[in-house]
Amino acid sequence: MAVKGNAAENRSRSSVSIFIIIGMCCFFYVLGAWQRSGFGKGDSIAIEITKQTDCTILPNLSFETHHSRSDIDDDGGAKPKTFEPCDEHYTDYTPCQVQSRAMLFPRENMNYRERHCPPEEEKLYCLIPAPRGYVAPFPWPKSRDFVPYANVPYKSLTVEKAVQNWVQFEGNVFRFPGGGTQFPQGADTYINQLASVIPINNGTVRTALDTGCGVASWGAYLLKKNVLAMSFAPRDSHEAQVQFALERGVPAIIGVLGTIKLPYPSRSFDMAHCSRCLIPWGANEGMYMMEVDRVLRPGGYWVLSGPPINWKNNYKAWLRTQEDLEEEQKKIEEIAELLCWEKVSEKNEIAIWRKRTNTDSCPLRQDEPHIRTCDASYADDVWYKKMEACIVPFPEVDNPEEVAGGELKAFPDRLNALPPTVASGSVPGFSAESFHEDNRLWRKHVKAYKRINKYLDTGRYRNIMDMNAGFGSFAAAIESPKLWVMNVVPTIAEKSTLRVIYERGMIGIYHDWCEAFSTYPRTYDLIHAQGLFSMYMNKCKMEDILLEMDRILRPEGAVIFRDQGDILVKVKRMITGMRWKTKMSDHEDGPLLQEKILVAVKQYWVVDNPKTQWEGEPDQSPVIENSNPSRGVDQPIEEQMS
Repeated sequence: MAVKGNAAENRSRSSVSIFIIIGMCCFFYVLGAWQRSGFGKGDSIAIEITKQTDCTILPNLSFETHHSRSDIDDDGGAKPKTFEPCDEHYTDYTPCQVQSRAMLFPRENMNYRERHCPPEEEKLYCLIPAPRGYVAPFPWPKSRDFVPYANVPYKSLTVEKAVQNWVQFEGNVFRFPGGGTQFPQGADTYINQLASVIPINNGTVRTALDTGCGVASWGAYLLKKNVLAMSFAPRDSHEAQVQFALERGVPAIIGVLGTIKLPYPSRSFDMAHCSRCLIPWGANEGMYMMEVDRVLRPGGYWVLSGPPINWKNNYKAWLRTQEDLEEEQKKIEEIAELLCWEKVSEKNEIAIWRKRTNTDSCPLRQDEPHIRTCDASYADDVWYKKMEACIVPFPEVDNPEEVAGGELKAFPDRLNALPPTVASGSVPGFSAESFHEDNRLWRKHVKAYKRINKYLDTGRYRNIMDMNAGFGSFAAAIESPKLWVMNVVPTIAEKSTLRVIYERGMIGIYHDWCEAFSTYPRTYDLIHAQGLFSMYMNKCKMEDILLEMDRILRPEGAVIFRDQGDILVKVKRMITGMRWKTKMSDHEDGPLLQEKILVAVKQYWVVDNPKTQWEGEPDQSPVIENSNPSRGVDQPIEEQMS
C-alpha cells in the first residue's frame, strides 16, 4: 500500500509540476507579448523565460499519465526495440515487386508485374540501407537534369537508350537531356507540339497520367507548364526507371496496366499519355482503353505517339509487318469510336483524341445495344479489383452544354475553388462550409509546422507525401513550384476523397498502409501523417507502417506526425529504435488538447561497416557519417526541428 501511495503521490506531483510549467509558460508568453508591444520593460528577461518554458515544444512531456492508453503495440514503457540494418543487397528493396515472387504469377496481361506483397512470415523487420556513397539529390530544378550515380548505380539505360537521348553517364552523375523514345529532339519540342492542340498553357489541363513513363522526362518538362503528371512504369528489365524519375524530383510510382484497376478514382485526369509505352491498346476487347476512359475527365485528352500511328512510314524501322500495324490501329480507332472519343489530331506519329463532355454529346453510346456498361456505383472501388471491359457511364446532366460531373476552373483558381464533387453533395457529411473550414484549418496547421521546421517551404523538401490526405488541404496549403505532394487516401478511410483532390488540381493515389507502397527506397524528402495510427489501430502492426516510412524516406528526411498524444508517445518510443531524432510539440492551440505533433528526422547512414555503425544504444549509436557532405541544401538534423 505504501508503494501505491508513493506512486500516486509522485503522479500527483508530476501533474502539478506540468500545470505549473504550463501556467508559467502562458503567463510569460503574454507578458513577453505585452512588454514587446512597448508598454513595459524587461523585454529580454520575459523573452528568455518564454524560451525556457516554450508553450508549444515540450520534448520531454509524457502523456501516458493523463490520456487513455491505446491498444497499439503497448509495451508498457519498456526499452525501445532496436531495428538492425538489413543486408546490403536490400538497398533497392521494393516489397511488393520482388522479381523472384513475381515470376510465380502468370505473365498473361502483365499479372506478374503487378503488386504481389509478401506474406507475414516473409516481411523484413530491419532498416533498408542506403548504398555506398549515397548523397542527397540535387535541389530542384537541377535535379531534373542530374542524378548522382551513387544513388542509382545502374548504367544499363545509358546503353539501351543511348540513341533515344534518355540518359547519359558523365563523371559521377547521370545527365538527363530531356529526350525520349518518341521525342529524341527533346521533351520541350514534343510538348509544344501537343500544346498546339491541347490547352496545356492556360491551366485548363493541370493533371496528367503518363502510362509507361520511362524516366518521366515528359512529366519533368510538363512542370514548366504547371502541369502535374502522375507517371508510372513497371519494375522490369529497364532497371530503376521509376527510381530515376523520383531522384529527379518528378512524381512517379511503380505500376502497370495489367489485370487490376488503376489506383485512381474515375474522372481524375485532364490528360492521359502513351509515348511508345508498348501497351496493347486493342487487346482484351479494348479493356485498357476503357480503363483510361474511366480515369479521364469528361472533355479530357488521350495522346498516343509511336506505334501504330503513321505505320505506313515507319513499319520497317519498327520491325513489324504492315498488316500487323494496320490491324492494331484499326482496333484502336474502333474502340475510340465506341468510347465516343473524338479524334482531334493526327500528325506524324502523334494522334490525339478527346473524350466527350457528356452522354448527350455521344449519341452513339445511347444507341448501341451491345455496349457493356459498368456499374457506376463501383467506379471508384478499385483496390485489387479486376479490370473490366466495360464503359463507366457519364454522370447525368441537365442540358447538352453541361460538363458531366461539373466543370472545373483553370489552375491555380481550382486549387481553392469549391470542387464539384463537394458542391453536388457526393461526399456524405461534407458541405461547402466544411470544405472551406478544412482549408482554413490546414493553413493554420501549416503555419504551426513552419514554426517547428523552418525549411518546410524553402525547397529543402521536394518530394512530399501525405499519408492520410483527406481533401488535400495540407498539400494545398504548401502548394509551390518548389515541391509536389503525393496525396494518399487510405483504402480504409471513412470518406473516399481522392476525386476531390484531383478536382483541386493535385495528384494522389489509393493505398492500404498495411502493405508496402509502390515505390523504391529513399524516394521522399518529407512525410506527413495526420491521424494515421489512430485510423490503423488494430488493423496492422505499428512497426510495419513505421518501417515502411523508414524505407521510403531519404536519409536526413523528416516526418511530421499529428495524432493523439498517447499514440505519439508509442510512435516516439518505436522510432527511437530506428535511429530517428524526435521532438514532441503541443497542438498550436495549447497544451491541454490531446492532439500533439511529433517531428522526426531520419539519420544519415550507409551500408559500409554496418556493425560498427550500429553498436551502442539506439539514442546514442555511432554512424559512419552523421551528415551528408554533398547535399544541395545542408541543414543539421537539429535545425530541422527548431
